[in-house]
Amino acid sequence: MAHRGRPLSQARNSSSRRRFLSAALIGLPAKAERKVAGRIVDDSHLFGHRLRDRQKFAAPKREAKVPVVIAGGGMAGLSAGWRLLKRGFRDFVILEMETEPGGNSRWGKNEISEYPWAAHYLPIPNRNASLVRELCREMGLLQEDGHFAERHLCHSPQERLFIHGRWQDGIEPESGVGKETREQYRRFEELIREAAATGQFTVPMEDGLKPSALDSVSMDQWLRQNRLDSPFLRWYVNYATRDDYGLLAGQTSAWAGIHYFAAREHEDRGPLVWPEGNGFIVKHLLKQLRPYIRPSSMVFRIEDGRTIRVLTEQADYRAQCVIWAAPTFLLPYVFEGAPDTGGLTYSPWWTANLTLQRLPKEQYTQPAWDNVIYDSPSLGYVVATHQSLRTHIDKSVWTYYFAMAEGSPEQNRKLLLERDWAYYRDFVLRDLERAHPDIRECVSHIDVMRIGHAMARPTPGRILGEARRRLADWGAGIVPANSDLSGLSIFEEAQYRGVRAADRALRRLGKG
Repeated sequence: MAHRGRPLSQARNSSSRRRFLSAALIGLPAKAERKVAGRIVDDSHLFGHRLRDRQKFAAPKREAKVPVVIAGGGMAGLSAGWRLLKRGFRDFVILEMETEPGGNSRWGKNEISEYPWAAHYLPIPNRNASLVRELCREMGLLQEDGHFAERHLCHSPQERLFIHGRWQDGIEPESGVGKETREQYRRFEELIREAAATGQFTVPMEDGLKPSALDSVSMDQWLRQNRLDSPFLRWYVNYATRDDYGLLAGQTSAWAGIHYFAAREHEDRGPLVWPEGNGFIVKHLLKQLRPYIRPSSMVFRIEDGRTIRVLTEQADYRAQCVIWAAPTFLLPYVFEGAPDTGGLTYSPWWTANLTLQRLPKEQYTQPAWDNVIYDSPSLGYVVATHQSLRTHIDKSVWTYYFAMAEGSPEQNRKLLLERDWAYYRDFVLRDLERAHPDIRECVSHIDVMRIGHAMARPTPGRILGEARRRLADWGAGIVPANSDLSGLSIFEEAQYRGVRAADRALRRLGKG
């Protein structure tokens, strides 16, 4: 939600959050409101649970020989395919479990606008981020003069925060924070600048990775060690860790927490945004990769022998190399020789797209692209129509984000599936009406997507531990490629892992 890498991020009052959650759970009586339609749109967990429960799959309908099979059509798998084409290699397929590729960059569309389901922006890439900049040039985002195309940069107002009963510009709490908090803001930014100057916080992360004690403590511990105890600053840092990792600051490696702020250069205003979020990037990649994609093709078994068999219910693929771009934790369910992935954990999320037949009434302000409510359990919402050049916008689509950071991931995934659509509808409306009292009069439709394993969790010890390194370098004929190998589930890491796996596959084929 917040622009990744900007100085500062979240910490909140847990007692008020518990009161809010309790109200949502017991189902307070609703005010008079327009009838809201909608549904839960995801069902991919049903396929994953077939693997988890070791259910029987139908025998493949045919046999196919193809040198490289890419399992997973999210950003890592698409980036692997992109790299293979760049290297002049075209004998591969991309097997995607869903009916459409994109993973966390999927998008939707209604009569008002396209909208994201998860990933919704691309930070301005650093000058040395060669892979991302190459793709940006290819997409027409990065111009010959070295600047990014104005129409793709986020229009103003970019972000705002609802705090003390009114909206302020920017997400860092400013209204009523006091002199001591402002001094802590200054010290925090100074510490982040010092961290950035070490060169160890880079994108992709492997470019600067070096031993650091920061991975052995939590971000919350690091704040305490540096006497940064302002509730406003801690709210902001906590917001950042929930935003990128689905974790509270007390659960997040301090190395990962600092990476959020220290890894980006700030030479061009941004981020790059589109109505459909990072679906814009997926669309571009599909122009090249569509012929290679096999949708509705879930891999249920891999057998390694003279050739590697990759089995789906559609086909039995015989390959020389497999790029495993699906979440790494799934690999042991399909391949008996898979490495131990026990150290990997994932944060569950849910998102909701709200169709608004009119905008809420507001005085002295207008919706920004990114809108956050202080002390809310959610991450706020982004506005799909924000980039529109129309002088008047009366209808819109808002994408609301919720990271299930409190409690165990296993229990949260259970709750994620147990709750019905009405629960999510009521939760969203009750949260938003704190800032928009008339929201119930505006919304006609709410669709919800649940993502049980949305992103890898960079808990203390995970980033610099040997387990992650071994897993990332594992494999010869079967090459892992998901962004969870980095421990940071961001676009650049997915692209890097996909490209790296493609290069390894080509070397295995003697074409590197």
